[in-house]
Amino acid sequence: METITTDIAIVGAGGAGLRAAIAVAEADPSLSIALISKVYPMRSHTVAAEGGAAGVIKSDDKIEYHFHDTVAGGDWLTDQDAVEVFVNTIPKELTRLEHWGCPWSREASGKVAVRPFGGMKVMRTWFAADKTGFHILHTLFQTSIKYPSIKRFDEYYSTDLMVENGRCTGVTAIEMRTGIMKLFNAKAVIICSGGGGKVFPFSTNGSIKTGDGMAMAYRAGVPLKDMEFVQYHPTGLPITGILLTEGCRGEGAYLVNKDGYRYLQDYDLGKPEPTPRLKSMELGPRDRLSQCFWQEQRKGRTIKTPHGDMVHLDLRHLGEKKLNERLPMVLDLCRSYIGVDPVTQLVPIRPVVHYMMGGIHTDINAATPIKGLYAAGECACVSINGANRLGSNSLGELLVFGAIAGRNAVEYIKGEGRDLNAAGTTKLAADAKARVDAIFTKTSGTESVSGLRKEMNTTLEDGAGIYRTEAELKVACDKIDGIRARYSQVSVKDKSSVFNTDLIYTLELGSMLDVAQTIAHGALQRKESRGSHQRLDYPKRDDVNFLKHTMTHYTGGATPRIDYLDVKITTSQPAERIYGRDE
Repeated sequence: METITTDIAIVGAGGAGLRAAIAVAEADPSLSIALISKVYPMRSHTVAAEGGAAGVIKSDDKIEYHFHDTVAGGDWLTDQDAVEVFVNTIPKELTRLEHWGCPWSREASGKVAVRPFGGMKVMRTWFAADKTGFHILHTLFQTSIKYPSIKRFDEYYSTDLMVENGRCTGVTAIEMRTGIMKLFNAKAVIICSGGGGKVFPFSTNGSIKTGDGMAMAYRAGVPLKDMEFVQYHPTGLPITGILLTEGCRGEGAYLVNKDGYRYLQDYDLGKPEPTPRLKSMELGPRDRLSQCFWQEQRKGRTIKTPHGDMVHLDLRHLGEKKLNERLPMVLDLCRSYIGVDPVTQLVPIRPVVHYMMGGIHTDINAATPIKGLYAAGECACVSINGANRLGSNSLGELLVFGAIAGRNAVEYIKGEGRDLNAAGTTKLAADAKARVDAIFTKTSGTESVSGLRKEMNTTLEDGAGIYRTEAELKVACDKIDGIRARYSQVSVKDKSSVFNTDLIYTLELGSMLDVAQTIAHGALQRKESRGSHQRLDYPKRDDVNFLKHTMTHYTGGATPRIDYLDVKITTSQPAERIYGRDE
């Protein structure tokens, strides 16, 4: 097996991976960096983020306001020390992007503009029209090119982490162009591989978001934290799952039911006012708005379509000029994909799986329990998002903790991880190759990737969707466990080497099944309702028993092991989440 030796290997070249690579290069230009990605960096899912990134900059805003909005939005499951780092650091990161050339939208005065976002009581979301992720990713990618120490390995699918004596010493990856597996020997590894939303059938996530990095860390012995918390975004386009940014509601769009009624006023989210307050109605948090759709559906007030129940997003009153200036991509998406012009027509929408609050367990330094292994971005759980992420915090998170991961990896390899003594790495790599070869060379199998994937998708949607019950979760757990067992009967029909998508899809399914299992079992054990995790049989939040993080451990057996970790509280004691009425 070919071995590539590097100081730091980074898995994933989206926003978090690029920011980590730049941080390493800035900290020590002499260090070699291998940036490994299963797609070309500009196809990473960061490019799809639309609305913006939150950071305190205006005179009417304060760091403590952003802190409180984030902690309350996460239903007090956030680690408050991490939130403090985040809210204090993100304005500097966004300003740094400005200096690197990110084209933020401007006020008439020339100052950076901000827009309202759900769950935030002050306007603080920086934006670049409705293509913010696109411009951030371009800016990071273009900045990374100036560092010769960053070597890209595009279209490499990472399969396994090399962990020896409690230390991560590298990663194996398949070069898709040749089908050859290679070993990256590294003094430290940073996972920035994104989330795993494709475990659900209707998602805003691109097809690449299959939880590979989370599954690699999980199999290597790192617990996955808070995986039961899966965020539904309230405004997804039917059929496609394409997101219509929260910026639509930030600019003043309405949600209306089949009768044209702004139904959110019925759910303790405020009343229509001549000058809407930021804490009311459509600018409530995503979990609450998605749950309101479910309630409307049960009342028969949604719109029946061949593609499921819908409600409408009304942007007509904003006017064509404002829509062209602030939401040009939204106009294009609606016109191109569903043949609706938001300037004159109502847009059908429904909740869609969007983001995973849970992920690889890390501390405030982006470090995992395995020495030399770090994680940042959606694949990680630090945790600043708790039970529900506020919109426009994710782009900021990948910047802040991507940089922290990069800098701390540098400190590690200059100290404790200085010497790369990976005596057993060759055998570990051989074992990783043997695992993949066993899947690739299997000559017969009774199961198909598409069949198992569809069953997994349906099972999670039915049992672990917006609302959950004990009985439905038990069924989901049993079914996911069974599908995972049947995965061993999948065979790869395509035996070629060059861009073998059959093999990659099969490996991705294995990762998705690991992720799906942690979601279902974590949800079954959490007997309360908090944020995006809503139990009809346990409708109240239970701070006595469940003000703690779910830690799901890989056992190699039929089911995972679950234990819990205390939430870190510094200044904000748990309280009622209040939106739409005076606090």
